[in-house]
Amino acid sequence: MGRGVRIAGLWPAVAVALAVSACGPRPGPTTAPSTVPPPGVSVSVQQWRSDVPVHRLQIAARNDTATPVYFQDVQLSTASFQVLPPQRVDTTLGRTPRTDFSIPYGTARCDRDRIPQVSPAVVIAHLRVGDGPLREVRFAVPHPDPILSGLLTTECGEFILRESVGVAFGDSWDRVGKELHGVIRVEPKNAAGPVTVDDVAGTTHYDLKPASGKTRPVTVVRSGPAEIPVVVTPTRCDPHAFGEAKQAFLFSLWASAGGGATYRIVLTPSQEAQRLFQSYAADVCGFPSS
Repeated sequence: MGRGVRIAGLWPAVAVALAVSACGPRPGPTTAPSTVPPPGVSVSVQQWRSDVPVHRLQIAARNDTATPVYFQDVQLSTASFQVLPPQRVDTTLGRTPRTDFSIPYGTARCDRDRIPQVSPAVVIAHLRVGDGPLREVRFAVPHPDPILSGLLTTECGEFILRESVGVAFGDSWDRVGKELHGVIRVEPKNAAGPVTVDDVAGTTHYDLKPASGKTRPVTVVRSGPAEIPVVVTPTRCDPHAFGEAKQAFLFSLWASAGGGATYRIVLTPSQEAQRLFQSYAADVCGFPSS
């Protein structure tokens, strides 16, 4: 009987202990690390001339503090361009007005009939301030960014025009005195209507002009493929400039289809033609070919 009393006397204590255990304080939700940029650290979007032909941008980082900031990777994110994976940079910045991180950027997202407005963009970086933890930081790019807006306009204008017309350099070039003579082939497609070629232009190294001398328009192609005779000459004879020929072969043509807006297309000669251009320029300018 006594044993039964002692056991019975334990039950309230056990019940209270279980209740305290069940109703005790529980851990709260884990707070995610802040993605706000650290004070004194900022970024902007830039582009060098040499970036254009290789479809790259510069993420220009600035650190106005004396604390070192380690950048593990950077990434551009915007609805206007395909988002590419983060670019590893593994760089520690001291105080600096500008340090560039070169990254590729994705293909523009274009409409078939109009150039869209550029969307807001953020630069996402994984960084560490001093001895702090590595964390994700999101830098808002001032909107609208003029570089991203210009790239979107250029790429989407070309996309719209190429939906309506095929444009390319011909395969053969002939040396005539101090000039190279060739053609640009233009072919309307998708029932686009007449194609008006408004103008053509050269590059930093080569001048490109219609052999007819006509501009605005150069010609109107109403049906079927057509060829526009063109003349190429060096713009300047500077060996150093030719050694830094980053955009030497990015020629331009402006055209419209079916009475629509005029857009620019970038024309690039074949690799074989580029070698011909280089040897031709070396001969005309009187310096050794590379």
